[in-house]
Amino acid sequence: MTALATGTRAPEFELKTLDGKRFSLGDELARGPVVLTFFKVSCPTCQYALPFFERLHKAYAGKGVTLVGVSQNSAKDTAAFNKEFGVTFPVLLDDTHSYPVSNAYGLTNVPTIFWIAQDGEIDVSSVGWMKADFEEINRKMAEAGKSAPAGVFKPGEDVRDFRAG
Repeated sequence: MTALATGTRAPEFELKTLDGKRFSLGDELARGPVVLTFFKVSCPTCQYALPFFERLHKAYAGKGVTLVGVSQNSAKDTAAFNKEFGVTFPVLLDDTHSYPVSNAYGLTNVPTIFWIAQDGEIDVSSVGWMKADFEEINRKMAEAGKSAPAGVFKPGEDVRDFRAG
């Protein structure tokens, strides 16, 4: 089984955030597109990628797109990860025994990122770190917020084109 492909309808789900709030994909899509970033705290590529997604969150907060993480770990481990890697965007907790949402989205590796358009269709499906996919998500977030794409890479920063998940 592989991650759901572009053009597929995103499965509806409900999970709790790290701070115990209810998150419903359908409710969020009613407000705008959603970026789902699935991760595991022990994954080196997740540790590399999530700080870049934090930069997107800071650049586009309140601009019509919801960026949310989906952790495959316990609340305690996820909270420690968020603190260590500076993650402040909302993070959902997938059940650490059966991973119902991860399985519904066909995950085989993390990180796996989906751009879900407001109509519920997956427009970007990306496994591992793909700089080109990250830049596409940056452009889509800018379009949704009716702004120019944010400069999320720092001058002189070594940003790899690809890193397997």
